Amino acid sequence: MFAALNNQAALNGICPYFTMFPLDFPLGILRSRARRSDWVLDPFCGRGTTNFAARLLGLRSLGVDSNPVATAITASKLVDTTVADIMTEARRILSGSAAENIPEGEFWAWAYHRATLEGICRLREAFLLNCRSPAALALRGIVLGALHGPLQMTSAGYFSNQSPRTYAPKPAYAIRFWKDRGLRPPSIDVAAAIERRASRFYGGLPAALGQWRLADSRRPKSVQPLKPSLRFRWLITSPPYYGMRTYRPDQWLRNWFLGGSEKVDYTNQDQVVHSSPEEFAVDLSAVWRNTAKVCSPDARMVVRFGGITDRRAKPLEIIKSSLVDTGWRIKTIIPAGTASEGRRQADAFLRKRSKAMIEYDVWAVRH
Repeated sequence: MFAALNNQAALNGICPYFTMFPLDFPLGILRSRARRSDWVLDPFCGRGTTNFAARLLGLRSLGVDSNPVATAITASKLVDTTVADIMTEARRILSGSAAENIPEGEFWAWAYHRATLEGICRLREAFLLNCRSPAALALRGIVLGALHGPLQMTSAGYFSNQSPRTYAPKPAYAIRFWKDRGLRPPSIDVAAAIERRASRFYGGLPAALGQWRLADSRRPKSVQPLKPSLRFRWLITSPPYYGMRTYRPDQWLRNWFLGGSEKVDYTNQDQVVHSSPEEFAVDLSAVWRNTAKVCSPDARMVVRFGGITDRRAKPLEIIKSSLVDTGWRIKTIIPAGTASEGRRQADAFLRKRSKAMIEYDVWAVRH
């Protein structure tokens, strides 16, 4: 069973996402403790790791996130499709009408070869018109993952000039970086790059039983199951860390592909409040109350939580405070090490490297 899961797990890496936790975290919990009839909820689903773990184990799940990039990635992991169907959709779009709107300016000229950018824009405009079929949702996830990343010596895996995988470089700094090093954007065969990725990610997967929702979990209806009688028995999640407010600008290129602005969006719309640790905890409390109402009396919640080094706040105090009078009671808290791997993918563009903080797994039961 373990070998089969390892072979099927490639899809979890379809698109990176800043501050993502490893697949082994939810997979280990659910594999050893969940029943086949259990439903799984993640109210801060991010790139859908908890939901994908549930899929690998044949469990039903719901993933909720207020970031459209997050739910688009999650959707690509929870659809049933084939490589053939994905490539049929890709070739149909790429051989169709030329893109009507191609971004102009120095950043775009240095970030992408013109022909590559034209192909990306064809896909973007097609998805903005219609992205409902399983093949289209999978294809959109593949393109999001390939949109920017490091230059490679062999077959090109990313569409952009040299970039981090996890977050999009900001234009002014990126232009200087490329110019100083004489890095020109490669001409990429978009269809070929998509086919390589589709072949790696899709095939031999268990049936998709998960659902995803673009919504704010602080609002009660956001975490409601499709059937009123249904109750979740597992809640496994990792909420934003206090002070981590850059999800939208860090994902601005992927957000642009989904219909957002051609410029970096620095707004914090639909995000948990970060004005103080106390107000942040209040927002988390709203989520925990909402989830308690849709979970079974014997439900278990596991929250991985930590902090960032430039905020003078104690993560454990925040998470403990957020759970008071919410319908959840803490059973145990286990140190989970640090997130030193994964976040460091961005080091090629970082001027100052940060030291990762210790994270904790907080286990709670319905109260």
